[in-house]
This record gives sequence, structure tokens and C-alpha cells, in this order.
Amino acid sequence: MIGHHQALALLLFSAFVAVTLGITTWVSRNRQGSEDEFYVGGRLFSPMENGFAIAGDYMSAASFLGVAGLIALFGYDGLLYVVGFLVAWLVVLFLVAELVRNCGRFTLADVVAARMSERPVRIAAGTSSVTVSVLYLVAQMVGAGSLVALLLGNTGEAARAWAVIGVGALMVIYVSLGGMRATTWIQIVKAVLLLCGTIALTVLVLVRFHGDVDRLLLTAAERSGHGAAFLAPGLKYGGDWTARFDFMSLGLALVLGTAGLPHILSRFYTVPTARAARRSVVWSIGLIGGFYLMTIVLGFGAAAIVGPETMRGSNAAGNTAVPLLALDLGGGAESTGGTVLFALVAAIAFATILAVVAGITLASSASVAHDLYASLRRGQAKPRSEVAVARIAAVGIGVVAIGLGLLARDLNVAFLVGLAFAVAASANLPVLLYSLFWRGFTTRGAVWAVYGGLVPALVLVVLSPVVSGSPESLFPGVDFQYFPLQNPGLVSIPLGFLAGWLGTVTSAEIADEARHAEAEVRSLTGAGAV
Repeated sequence: MIGHHQALALLLFSAFVAVTLGITTWVSRNRQGSEDEFYVGGRLFSPMENGFAIAGDYMSAASFLGVAGLIALFGYDGLLYVVGFLVAWLVVLFLVAELVRNCGRFTLADVVAARMSERPVRIAAGTSSVTVSVLYLVAQMVGAGSLVALLLGNTGEAARAWAVIGVGALMVIYVSLGGMRATTWIQIVKAVLLLCGTIALTVLVLVRFHGDVDRLLLTAAERSGHGAAFLAPGLKYGGDWTARFDFMSLGLALVLGTAGLPHILSRFYTVPTARAARRSVVWSIGLIGGFYLMTIVLGFGAAAIVGPETMRGSNAAGNTAVPLLALDLGGGAESTGGTVLFALVAAIAFATILAVVAGITLASSASVAHDLYASLRRGQAKPRSEVAVARIAAVGIGVVAIGLGLLARDLNVAFLVGLAFAVAASANLPVLLYSLFWRGFTTRGAVWAVYGGLVPALVLVVLSPVVSGSPESLFPGVDFQYFPLQNPGLVSIPLGFLAGWLGTVTSAEIADEARHAEAEVRSLTGAGAV
């Protein structure tokens, strides 16, 4: 893999970085000291622009690299990620988008704190948001390491480490200098590049098989080594009851997790009205749906054209399936077509990672400043000091994400994102839905809902096969595996809802009917919304 395609890919990626840094520098000249400007870009984006930005935020390395790799290695069972990621947007559209836009200002905690005692609720919601964001960032860092290892010819762990550090440094620059306005335009540019690259690869795969999808699937099954089982449920999640429960747990986390992701919720504040927020979601569903349909073709195409042995030889988790497919479709490692196509795909994948980590870092640094810092200052923090804290927080979050990304470098990125979705669905979704729809919900219920989902989710992940007890674990040499499922969602999501209910019914606090009525009118009509 050492040759001209590496130099070309690095050149294209450098061009993207130069353009995005130019955007960031230009935007940083505007009034970035204002909270509205830094956190939500002045709420000036149109529904179409925001829809492209949401798609750019959501179509991450997990989608482009991880999901295609899982489909290429496990066939039908890999499709669960596609279905879960897409169906999740119906929950967002019907239950969350407009109401969150009307009730909040910058973060998830704004929605909950509208009816509750602010300080404990903001600390709980802020802690949860930062935790989810860091888990999501780790997946992007792992994707960056895998891509650079492939690009530089698997030259060792040092290359991966420097790739992760470089991505972390760039994301800190984007967020601390450009805020939401620069991040949004980076995501729009990235979404357009990613969709164009995915369309081109999909067309080339279908042309290779003369448009015969049946032949594509049969060839993929034949080369997979599993035969007809490759096209049927159960290859990854059907071995025993533990695997089946893992299947259900992952599906539940994917479908419910999107509505609790801080960097997705924050995008609804970048448009001027709730109607614009809803139209943004409609735009994003169309873009994301088309993208995931093409990802299915790329996954089976990689299985049929590249083969599982080559993919596993490059990356055991399948994260390099799409770049390898591009290399083959272009004519192979020594051809000009292969060189150009591989370089384009590698550059687009890098752009994908950079745009997503910028959005996540901005959302998490906003939670640190607007929720945690402001709560510690008991609401006395000035807007400019909040923004300054957010910039410093971006650096700290980047350092943590880099460290965890280096630790988890051998795990599949889509799988890692599944864990982030499980934590979001366990900790953020219960408190969000209860706050919006339960008249009797109290402060204790809100705090218990967050911690009652967050703590079990994290503990179960630590005690699961992900961390120890198997050769694929983070720490394969030790065994403190006591929870059999890889994804905790099946247990932790119900616990989050149960904890919220239990905290409310055992609370001596009487729910403020007037504040609930005010929040209800505001959420449904937009009256009084920022």
C-alpha cells in the first residue's frame, strides 16, 4: 500500500484541512464572544443548510467505515445498524425536534431546567452529555487511526497514534476558534463530499455486477466463507440466547439513542423557529436514508470484491472495507484509477471524522460551560466567561478522547458508537421525555433518571466482554466480565425510566403546575421561545 495513492490522499486531505481552517479563521473574526454566536451560530441557518449539517454530523466514521465493514464481515446481521440508525430519526422527528427547539436555548439541560431546580438538574444533565460525547468521540478517533494505518502502509502503532493526536488537535482548533458557525459549514461541506463519494462507489459496484443485485449478494455470500448463512439472520447475533439478547439490546439502543445525543439536539437550536427545526429533520432523513441504502451496497460489494481475508488482514474489525473496495474498483493498487479512487475515499473519510468530532466537541464543551460551570457559579457566570470556559473545555475533552481512542484502537467503530447510543438512551432520553410529557415530574425524578441510566450503563460496559474476558477485549489479559451482553441498553434503558419514575413518586416536592403549563404551551406553540 506504499505508493502514489498515499501521497495523493494526503494531498487531498490537506486541501480539505486548508479549506476548513480557512473557514474557521474567517468565521473567528465575527463576534464569537457572544453565547448565541458561539453555541448556535446566531440561529441563522436555513432548514436546508441545517439538514445538511445534521446529516454531516450524523453520517460519521461509524457509518462510512464501521457499518460497511460489519456488513462485509457479517452480512445480514450488519444491517441492524443501518435499520437502527435510520429508524431512530422517526423518534427524533415526532417526539423531540420541535419541542426541544421551543423549550431549550443551548443544551439538553435547558429543556429540563425549565421546570425544575436548575443546579442539580444542570449538573446531572451536563455530566451525562459530556460522557456520551466522549464515548462518541472515541469511535471517531479509532476510525482515524485505522484509516491512517491503511494509508501509510500499516507502518505501526506510531502512525495510528499520531493520526489520533492530529485529529484531536484539529477538532480543538475548529471548536475553540470558529464555534458553531464554522462547525456547521464544515459539516455541510463534508456531507456533500461524503454523499458524492458514496454515490460514485455505489454506481461502480453496481456496474461491476451489471446492475444485478442478486448476483452481488450471491457472490458476497460465496466469498464470505459462510454460504447462505451470510444472507440470513444469526451469523453474529444468533449463536445462543446471549447473542440474541445482545441483538435486541443493540437495536433498542440505536433506535432510542439518537434522540438523546447532545450534538444532535444542539443542532435544533441553530435555526430560527420550531418549524424550521422540523423541516431540518425532514431534509436530514432524506439525505441519511439515501446514504444508508448505499452503505448496504458498499458492504456487500466489499464482501464480494475484496473478500473477508483481505479486510481482516488490513483491520480485524473491518474498518477499512470501503477504502479497500475503492482501491479494487479503481483497478487495483498499481493502477492510476485505483490510486485516485482510494485517495478520494480516504480523504472523504478523514473529512467525515474531522467534521463529526468538531460537532461533538462543541456540544460537550457547551455542556461543560453552560451547565456545569454556570451551575458552580450559581448562575452568576458572564456570557464571555462561559464562552472562554467552553474553549478551554474543548481542549480537555480532546485530550481525554485522544487517550481513550488510543486505548480502543482495535474495536469496530460502529460497535463503539452503539455503546454511546446506549448511554444516551439510558441517561438522556428518559429525563427528556419525562420533562416534556409528565406533568408530575420533579427535580429528584430528573436527577435520578439521569444517574439511574448513566451509572448502570457505564458499570455494565466495564463488566462486559468489551473490556475484559475475551481476546477482542480492551484488556484481554484480565477477566472481570460479569455481564454477558456487549451492549447494556436492554438493561440500562429501562433502569433510566424506572429511576425517573421512582425518584418522582418518592419525592416530597410537589410538581409546579404553573411552570409545567408554561413549558407545555411554549413547547407546543413556540410562544416565548428564544
